[in-house]
Amino acid sequence: MCGIVGISAENNVAAEIYDSLLMLQHRGQDAAGMVVCDSEGKLNSRKSMGYVRDVFQQNHMNKLIGNYGIGHVRYPTAGGAGKEFAQPMYVNSPYGISLAHNGNLTNSKELAMQLFHAEMRHLNTDSDSEVLLNIFAHELGKQREIYPSAEHIFKAVAKTHRRCDGAYAVLALITGHGILAFRDNNAIRPLSIGIRKGEARDEYIIASEDALFTSQGFTKLRDVEPGEAVFIDKNGNFFSQQCAEAPEKKPCIFEYVYFSRPDSKIDEISVYKARMRMGSKLAQSIKKINPDHDIDVVIPIPDSSTTAALQLAVDLDVPYREGFVKNRYIGRTFIMPYQEERKKSVRRKLNILDLEFRGKNVLLVDDSIVRGTTSKKIIEMAKESGAKKVYFASAAPAIKYQNLYGIDMPATKELVASNRTNEQIAQEIGADWLVYQSLEDLIETVQYGNPEIKEFETSIFTGEYITPLGENYLQDLENSRQDEVKAQREKA
Repeated sequence: MCGIVGISAENNVAAEIYDSLLMLQHRGQDAAGMVVCDSEGKLNSRKSMGYVRDVFQQNHMNKLIGNYGIGHVRYPTAGGAGKEFAQPMYVNSPYGISLAHNGNLTNSKELAMQLFHAEMRHLNTDSDSEVLLNIFAHELGKQREIYPSAEHIFKAVAKTHRRCDGAYAVLALITGHGILAFRDNNAIRPLSIGIRKGEARDEYIIASEDALFTSQGFTKLRDVEPGEAVFIDKNGNFFSQQCAEAPEKKPCIFEYVYFSRPDSKIDEISVYKARMRMGSKLAQSIKKINPDHDIDVVIPIPDSSTTAALQLAVDLDVPYREGFVKNRYIGRTFIMPYQEERKKSVRRKLNILDLEFRGKNVLLVDDSIVRGTTSKKIIEMAKESGAKKVYFASAAPAIKYQNLYGIDMPATKELVASNRTNEQIAQEIGADWLVYQSLEDLIETVQYGNPEIKEFETSIFTGEYITPLGENYLQDLENSRQDEVKAQREKA
């Protein structure tokens, strides 16, 4: 998962892109980058490994001069984890194009072969973002226009759509011309547009989440539609066009469960309200499964589950308590690269309040269970603190399959729910009993916010993928995501 932002304004935008990236830091903690373009068509850029605050020092910011630009925060999904994978990525022809990408291409290997053999383009990494950049650059170059119009750019996007499979929310800076945004045919990954009044023109922001708009003085305009392209030229003129042949909105449902900020709206669905409804549905399931439950207290595992846990407690008429104090300067354990790192990180990340556990039957609520590593360690901590029984509720269904669309899920065999029953999972993580949200209930909780969306991307629960897959893509991804393979790759 990554976070992207682009701003077009009358004055320098680097500081606002920096602030926006800070608010998107939860979407990627591996690397950060920014490129801006000034009135003379000169690019100024900075990217490196690490958190936003570490990548951009004052001396870097002083050199980032330009009134339109794009930024990116990353954690690895496709490709490696070195500095060369940090985004935005750049290609000098045509015009000089910088690109920031959130998602995964599922036919990147085939496209890379085409780029080399048919189009004679060299790729420096195995990143699908570099593949996407070169596909778009090639298609735009074929327009053979020294001064491309929005129409020429949209033609290139349409041809890019025809060639690329998978999930992609894209921001591209075309040097000397403006900022381009587009979204895949299914709108799997989120992308929203904001607007504010400048002194002489409208100013625009396009980002993965709209929660950051208000802090920068923008008002949400709308979401980028599936298959749509939006172009804001260097003078602030706004253009948009549908570039896909058969667009159909199918956003990733896990955005609402885990990734997105609670103060964001994704495709007009409030993440906060969706999570409240998840809590209500879980409460209904618990009443049905165990009407005579002996739960003394409901405690969330911070932070993504807090909203669901609070509503669950209200609906069960059970006290809600905060039993963990989170160290907010520790990264999200779900996206840490290796099992041993995740195990060590749990206790560093969470301090436990013994008094909320001692002598009580505790219901712990989390957004999801992936490997089970974090859940197991937290349950151990709860029992060490004197809990009589520890029950566990997941706001999401059992995750049984790897994600292909921009979430770095582990290999299928490393998922705790793979080939295990709920009872076996409860035993594995040490819970006295375990309840999962049903997929039907999850879809209902999210869809309620926007009934016009008829289908969601739910492959991590069902194993049913909504886009074409390249040859051997599933198996190649399965192999590359195993912890031991990642560790060997890092050592090399």
